[in-house]
Amino acid sequence: MRILFMGTSEFAVPALRELIFHNFELVGVVTQPDRPSGRGKRLNPPPVKIVATEHNLPIYQPERVRTSKFIGTLKHLSPDIIVVAAFGQLLPQTVLDIPPCGTINLHPSLLPKYRGAAPIQWALINGETETGVTLMLLDAGEDTGDIICSECIPISDTDTALTLSEQLANLAAKRLVQVLSDMPENASPPATPQNEVEATHAPRLTKETGHIDWNQPATAIHNLVRGTAIWPGAYTFFREDLRLKIISCQPHPRTYGASPGTLEIVEKQKLLVATAEGTLQLLQIQPATKKTMEAHDFINGYQLQTGERFLKQANHE
Repeated sequence: MRILFMGTSEFAVPALRELIFHNFELVGVVTQPDRPSGRGKRLNPPPVKIVATEHNLPIYQPERVRTSKFIGTLKHLSPDIIVVAAFGQLLPQTVLDIPPCGTINLHPSLLPKYRGAAPIQWALINGETETGVTLMLLDAGEDTGDIICSECIPISDTDTALTLSEQLANLAAKRLVQVLSDMPENASPPATPQNEVEATHAPRLTKETGHIDWNQPATAIHNLVRGTAIWPGAYTFFREDLRLKIISCQPHPRTYGASPGTLEIVEKQKLLVATAEGTLQLLQIQPATKKTMEAHDFINGYQLQTGERFLKQANHE
């Protein structure tokens, strides 16, 4: 079976590595172009490209897959099946029509819940206690194709978007190998239509998604910090216009009757914040332009006092 792999981010790496390890025939790897990043704006390859390069696989990096020229390239590769994992572009029907056995997509949610670009993040932000992976036959819609298989895992209170993404990526990779190994010859794997009534959406995050509202319950803010851990991060403002990113925190049992956003220093420099419901303990904080620091270092470095408050926005905004 001739497989064309399409993926870009770290989530796609375990699937590609599993295909290589199990000696599936990979006719090529399609990934996003190298992008500038960091202060020097140097071009950096996507994680999938790094793995493909290590194993001398043919690599294709189109700016857009829907151009007639690149579609011609895909047809020339003549894949029996396409495997897609966190690729980053919607595939038009002209691409989906190429492989005779269909296109399998690895999606990190229990479809039809959390269709869209950020299923892991929104599952955490919304306080879900379980999630999973779904392998589906891709169609021209957004994660609307028929389901081949799915597997559920619990979400722990300490999971973040990073740790959960790693778990789901490894799980999806293992299920992919099983599906490909069990596929009937010259046919798509059996699949079941999704229940549209149960569908929910997981849109792409924006920078504003990470803006903390201290008038929310402590558990909701904790979930926001976990869900935005990869990007954009959960942030607030302090003392005029200092932007602070909350790296890690946890709900605290102490009852603190101050107004939401008010700080309290207790028990050997624990940093607590009042919320609309419950109290949050801040564990790690990153002031703008500085490295991440522990709460006690933040207290000492900025000479924090009980009764100070986080701001809704920077004073200059």
